Amino acid sequence: MSARLYPLLPVLAVLGALLAIAGNMLPAPMLVYIFKPATTLLVIAWAWPRGADTPAVRRWILIGLGWSLAGDVFLMWPQQGFLPGLVSFLLAHLAFIVAFTRRVPLVARSQPFALYALVAAVLLAQLWPGVPAGLRWPVLAYVACLAAMAAQAGVVWLVARGSPGEALARNAALGGILFMTSDALLAFNKFNAPIALSALLILATYWTALGLIAASLRAPPVRSG
Repeated sequence: MSARLYPLLPVLAVLGALLAIAGNMLPAPMLVYIFKPATTLLVIAWAWPRGADTPAVRRWILIGLGWSLAGDVFLMWPQQGFLPGLVSFLLAHLAFIVAFTRRVPLVARSQPFALYALVAAVLLAQLWPGVPAGLRWPVLAYVACLAAMAAQAGVVWLVARGSPGEALARNAALGGILFMTSDALLAFNKFNAPIALSALLILATYWTALGLIAASLRAPPVRSG
């Protein structure tokens, strides 16, 4: 990739996100069909040259971003695509968990897991009456994986505090928080009650989460000339 083009990728991703969000809010489905996957592809392109110093972490984060792209495509059809989209994002979270455990052993700190387990339990208690019977087990499995991903990202940050890699680890933790926020908003909007400006809130937090997880990989070296 051109060294000149690379710094423009976040700008293009933001523009793509705004167009996809506008497509949801107008509604203008063609904008969604084009710019929703395009925005995630731009995040993947931005992540691709990062993390050369941690190849195993990089590989699993890219796999997670790839499954996120698949989930984006499925969820463009909210009814027929909801379950395949749910499975795609579940696999994305499992990939992110593997990535984060390449940095720090699973549950190396218990506090984030206890906190996210409590948050997940509260969310499920609020959502459960509105979840159709056929989706309850998939939703339960998904929430467990999502909470575990966010918790392990928090563990990575706790372990890295005070070290040179703290800023990268903090990005992972913030990405986990925002991913859980985005999915909680999506779930409440679908199973509980409509949320005002739902497309803006859900998609803005989602793509910011993906960007932060990508930003937990070290940036490629700047080439002179």
